[in-house]
Order: sequence, then C-alpha cells, then structure tokens
Amino acid sequence: MRHGFRGRRFNRTHEHRKAMFANMSAALIKHEQIVTTLPKAKDLRPVVEKLITLGKRGDLHARRQAIAQIRDEAMVRKLFDVLGPRYQGRSGGYCRIMKAGFRYGDNAPMAVIEFVERDVEARGKDSGPSQAVEAEGAEA
Repeated sequence: MRHGFRGRRFNRTHEHRKAMFANMSAALIKHEQIVTTLPKAKDLRPVVEKLITLGKRGDLHARRQAIAQIRDEAMVRKLFDVLGPRYQGRSGGYCRIMKAGFRYGDNAPMAVIEFVERDVEARGKDSGPSQAVEAEGAEA
C-alpha cells in the first residue's frame, strides 16, 4: 500500500525526476506553454505554481530558492521580473492543463500545460538550432 506517498515515480530515480521537473519548469517559464504527457503535466503544475509564488515574493531568499530548484538564472530572472508581477493580484491557479489527445507511437495521453494569462509571443522563442538557422538565413 502506498498510503501517504505523493506524486508519481515515472520509473526514474529521485535525482532524475528532480532534474526532469527542473528542466520542464525552465521550459514552461521560457515558452509559457509546453506539450508533455498528462501525468507529467499533472505533477509539474504544483512545482511551477510554487515557483510563481516565489517570484511574487521577490526577495533575495526567494530568488536563491528558485535558482536552487531550476538552475537556470535567465529563467529565474524572467520568473521574478515578468511572471511575478504579472500574477501579483492572483492568489493561485497560475497554470492550466488541457488534454491534447494521444501520442502516435505509444498511445500515451498528451496534454498542453500553459500559464493562464500567458504571452502568446513567448511560445517557441529561442527553441533550438532551427531558430538559429532561420535567423542566419534572414540576415544573408
């Protein structure tokens, strides 16, 4: 019996799970909308909402706690400079999870997790080498 055990294990070690949620949190803060499996999205929501609450606090200790958790200083800067003030008047419920069908390869249930009042322009920004190739092509 698993009484009192919160969260899913995802067939990963504690360290791998912690790193996975740190990376997913940073991606969600960067793009403000990501597509993942439904169980991962459900377990990611409380992690991100606690980070937003740290961003709303805005003090040095909260910033250090956020850096310790997501380990990406640029995303922590966005969290405290953009997202914290954006949700200052809101007391929780910063993320939305919408079901998005099933993945083709293994039929896993997919979901879109996004911020409630998100910036539509942030989606896909600076996401990998394809963006760099398009920027070089535009300059030439």
